[in-house]
Amino acid sequence: MLGQPRAGWQPQVHQSLIDELRAQVASQLAASGARLTGRERDQRVADLVGAALDAHARGRLAAGDMPLDPPVETVVAKAVRDALTGMGPLQPLLADPAITNIAINGGIVWVKRADGTKTRMPAITRDADELIALIRDIAARAGADERRFDRGVPRVSVRLPDGSRLFATMLSREPSISIRKHTLLRTNLDELAIDYGAMDAGLRDLLTAMVLARRNVIICGGTDTGKTTFLRAMAKAIPPQERLITIEDTDELALDEDPDHPDCVALQAREPNVEGEGGIDLAELVRWALRMSPDRVILGEARGGEVVPLLNCMSQGNDGSLATIHASSSKQAFTRLMTYAAQSAERLPFESTAPLIGGAVHFVVHLAWSTDGRRVVSSIREVVHAEGGEVISNEVFRPGPDRRAVPSAMLRSDTLDELVAAGFNPDTIRGW
Repeated sequence: MLGQPRAGWQPQVHQSLIDELRAQVASQLAASGARLTGRERDQRVADLVGAALDAHARGRLAAGDMPLDPPVETVVAKAVRDALTGMGPLQPLLADPAITNIAINGGIVWVKRADGTKTRMPAITRDADELIALIRDIAARAGADERRFDRGVPRVSVRLPDGSRLFATMLSREPSISIRKHTLLRTNLDELAIDYGAMDAGLRDLLTAMVLARRNVIICGGTDTGKTTFLRAMAKAIPPQERLITIEDTDELALDEDPDHPDCVALQAREPNVEGEGGIDLAELVRWALRMSPDRVILGEARGGEVVPLLNCMSQGNDGSLATIHASSSKQAFTRLMTYAAQSAERLPFESTAPLIGGAVHFVVHLAWSTDGRRVVSSIREVVHAEGGEVISNEVFRPGPDRRAVPSAMLRSDTLDELVAAGFNPDTIRGW
């Protein structure tokens, strides 16, 4: 029940003191009225917390009490700093490099680690009201625009300062938070192949050539298979002089912050205001992007009516565009695209969408979990053409016994010639 302490919740050390110092330092920050950069604010908070703890120690000594033990004082200081500069009680979980996913169901906290293990952690708040207040505070500080979280708008999605994506809802029995940490914000195909074993060197070279040859690529896979990271890695191969427009519901790609892409504009969808007005969806942003003279358009995730303008974009001169989509196989990606097109404002039937896909998409790359627990490239399809309501494709790499991609068919000769012209050496693929 809202407002009631949860059974099993363990109070933090000197929680009342932490709350008192947080309010005191926050008041001092607000009273100063100074405009500080992130680093300046962090230092200012640290100075104020140190001064407040010194004053607290002097007060205890004057009253005949012992001051806090140094280890306890360190815990208190860190909790106050995290609350004002970090993500509050979430900060220790976000700071742990081994944690990749965080799920909070009211007072139940689960973390998933890079090795695939799942662990239950202690509750991070005393009750649901405190958890809601934490979500609102994070949304206010981390969101690029106004991000409400209340009964009128019972969900919020924001990008955290470290690049992680947070989604929260209050439509469950208790407030729920899901966080995906993006630890590979600057990765490339080379690192995914060599350091993380996502593919071999030949497949890396093939994917790089797809980008350089300006092929339109759809990256698909199930939940948590690394689609956004893979899209970011493929985008790393785009020449720096090209103009990129990225389109997302929540800013995750952060290509506009990458020095390798100095001419990049990141567009983000906007929620309607309290009156239900002012909302801008992904489909509208794709149309806007076409007016911004892009060399390539990159859609973070296709999951609705934006599919039709995206396919039009890919087939109207913006070759080399990229997008992700949820699909359990490379072939199912076509069904997903056609289903979304049928649900769009245009209400396109499969018979109309299939030729659109056939003329827009060149390759589909499917990602999956291998049997040894790695995110890997599992399948690659080359789009050939369309017949009626069906997209005809050639699965040039299929899932092997361990779900890693293995060669299954040759590329069409004209496609291979284009990739070779972009620097690809077919001899690097074993089995061709």
